[in-house]
Formats: sequence, structure tokens, C-alpha cells
Amino acid sequence: MFRWLIVVFLALVLLNGLTPWLQRLGFGRLPGDFRFKIFGREFFIPLTTTIILSMLAAAIAKFV
Repeated sequence: MFRWLIVVFLALVLLNGLTPWLQRLGFGRLPGDFRFKIFGREFFIPLTTTIILSMLAAAIAKFV
């Protein structure tokens, strides 16, 4: 279970870094992607985007 937590954390960090590029494609604005501000800092949790991109990666891995 610890390994999955690390994978999810790294995926969220990667998606957070790629957010400007993914927003041009429409990702990051889906229902289930959360943005909120706490103490003047904006946080972004892309739950729906993560699920869609992981399904896409699984489909690619299945055919490769």
C-alpha cells in the first residue's frame, strides 16, 4: 500500500507541473478537479484528470 501512495503522490506532482500544458488540452477543468486557496496559496488536486490519464496509460500499456 505504501508503494501505491508513492505512485499517486508522484503522479499528482507530475500533473501539477504539467498543468499549464494540460489545460490547453482541456484537462484540469473537469468536474472532480479541485482548486482551492489556503493562506494565499492556490492548491490543485486533479482527481478526474488523474483517473482519465491513468486509464489512457493503461490502455496504451495493454496494446504495447
